Amino acid sequence: MKTFGLIGESLQHSFSKQYFTDKFKRNNWNDVKYELFEITELGELNTFLQNNETLCGLNVTIPYKQSILSYLDELDETAKIVSAVNCIKIIRNKGALYLKGYNTDILGFSSAIKPFLESSHQKALILGTGGASKAVYYVLNQLGIDCYFVSQTKREKQTNTFQYSDINEIMLSSFKLIVNTTPLGMYPNVSTCPELPFQYINETHFVFDLVYNPEETLLIKKSKEKGALTQNGLSMLYLQAEKGWEIWNT
Repeated sequence: MKTFGLIGESLQHSFSKQYFTDKFKRNNWNDVKYELFEITELGELNTFLQNNETLCGLNVTIPYKQSILSYLDELDETAKIVSAVNCIKIIRNKGALYLKGYNTDILGFSSAIKPFLESSHQKALILGTGGASKAVYYVLNQLGIDCYFVSQTKREKQTNTFQYSDINEIMLSSFKLIVNTTPLGMYPNVSTCPELPFQYINETHFVFDLVYNPEETLLIKKSKEKGALTQNGLSMLYLQAEKGWEIWNT
C-alpha cells in the first residue's frame, strides 16, 4: 500500500482527499490511498514520516509552505526561485529519508489565470504575503504584470507592499487585477473577506480568489455584485493535484 497525503495546521477546507480517492476508484487502484494529516508543529515532521512508512508523497498547505523549506534535502528550480513548497516527494532508501520539494502552485495558477487575462490587466494587487503569494508574484511577473502585495501589517523596506488601508479609488482605477492568496473566506470561516473598498470595484476588474471552498467566497460574491469578472481556485487545485501525482510517480 502506498500512501499520499496533505499536511497543514487545519484541513477542514480541503478537497484533496476526496479528489484523490475518486481518482483512485476510477482507475481501480486499490493499493494507494490519500489521507489528511493535521500537524501543529513542523518539528514533528521527521517522527511523523518515520512512523508512516508507506508515505511516498505529500502536499503542503497553510501555514507551512515556507517554513517547510528547512526540513527538505533538495528543492526543484521553481521552488528555489519562489522559496515556497506545496509538494514533497519522499524517497526512502534502507530506512533513510530524502525529501525533495516542488512548487506546483506556479503551474496551477499560470494555467488557471491565463485564459482570463486581458490587455487591461497590467497591474495587480496580490492580497497576502504567504507562500502562495510568492508563486502568484512569480507567474504574474513572468507575464509582464506589475505586482504589489497587500498586507495587514506594515512591512519596512518593502516598496512594493501596501496595507489594506492604503487601497482607495485612485489605486483601484489603476489596478484591474486582484488576486487573493490569503485564507480569508475559506470554510468554515465563510463570513470573512479581505477588507477592500468594494464600492470602487467594477466591471473592469478581474478578481481571482485562490480559495476554492466554498466555490463562491464572500470576496467573489461582493466582487460579482459590482460587475467584476471572478474566478475561484478550483481549476488551479485540479491542475496542481495532477502535477503532484506526476511528480510522486516519476
